[in-house]
Amino acid sequence: MLTIKPLDLNCLQDTQALINLLSDYALDPMGGGQALAESSKQNLVAQLKKRTDYVGWLALDNTKAVGLLNAFEGFSTFYAKPLLNIHDLTVQTAYRGKGIALKLMQTAEAYARTQGYCKLTLEVLDENIVAKNLYQKMGFEAYQLAETAGVAKFWEKPL
Repeated sequence: MLTIKPLDLNCLQDTQALINLLSDYALDPMGGGQALAESSKQNLVAQLKKRTDYVGWLALDNTKAVGLLNAFEGFSTFYAKPLLNIHDLTVQTAYRGKGIALKLMQTAEAYARTQGYCKLTLEVLDENIVAKNLYQKMGFEAYQLAETAGVAKFWEKPL
């Protein structure tokens, strides 16, 4: 039986599931295709515990963690309200195609609505067609303020 539960950073079983699922995701081509750094594995939970803007959920098949959604609160200056950014969404390969990612996304959306957030945001790779289809099914679309300004792109500068 599939259940979705909030990820408890004070529960060893949950934090081990977080690290394991994130490690699997990192190895996936859509997660970068490289192993999660040992320093990240060792420090992630402690660093997340310091944050007040983190929320996460686990998808469980009975007691086995098979999916993960990590999100962080952000803020929209145009709406003068908080928003929820979905940072990681992953489902173990053997469990894909069963609607687990959809259930995780629906849980995050329900949470965001109860908190009074103005929107959900996320980033998706151009070639991640499966994820893009899910997001579009849920009502997500590429972000743009005006047609003449074009679609916003997510950029980064590693420090």
